[in-house]
Amino acid sequence: MAESPRKVNWFAIWVSVGVVAALVVVAVLVVTLNNQAVDPEPGQTPSASNIDAGTGAILVGEADDTLGTYIDFMCPVCNQFEEVYGGEISSLVDDGSITLAIHPISILDSRSQGTDFSTRAANAMYCVAVADAEASLPFMNAMFANQPQEGTPGLTDEEILQIAESAGVTGIESCVNDGVYADYVTAMTEDTPVQPGANGIGTPTITVNGEVISNSQLPPQGQLATLFD
Repeated sequence: MAESPRKVNWFAIWVSVGVVAALVVVAVLVVTLNNQAVDPEPGQTPSASNIDAGTGAILVGEADDTLGTYIDFMCPVCNQFEEVYGGEISSLVDDGSITLAIHPISILDSRSQGTDFSTRAANAMYCVAVADAEASLPFMNAMFANQPQEGTPGLTDEEILQIAESAGVTGIESCVNDGVYADYVTAMTEDTPVQPGANGIGTPTITVNGEVISNSQLPPQGQLATLFD
């Protein structure tokens, strides 16, 4: 008696094919994500636990009260603000009184002879913050300590990378040189709040628990904590 032809279990075959295809997709996705983590592409949004991607804030501290600062690394008044209040802010962060929310923006690109220093510096601030949260504040302070004058080309990318290294961060060359977060900086700059009575955005702009205040409302040095009374 002739053997009956074997039935082919097409259902099982197609299920197997589907599983293999799914595994291939997962493998490709994992490789892609890993590559992005190592070598991010320009146009990205910075992603890290210490960054509020919706507002652009780089967060330093974990307190409920938040002091927000909108800064441009070419802005001399921002540097003056840091000279007056920087140490006090650091102390309030260290003792758990406030969270500092740093917003690096770029409104003074036109003052750097076409090098877009403000955008490049703000981009680098995000590169540092993503790489090492604890280096964010030291990097910002070092950038202001080496602030170029308005009307000059500003710091080169190599000089910015050297400042990052002095703050303990290396391996961000492609992030800085490729301006990975430059478009994000531009978008966040446009969302900068306007101080009461001002005609447009400016730096430094200060917020207290999300509310914008006029710089004239800043208390004397040593009394910054009174903003949260």
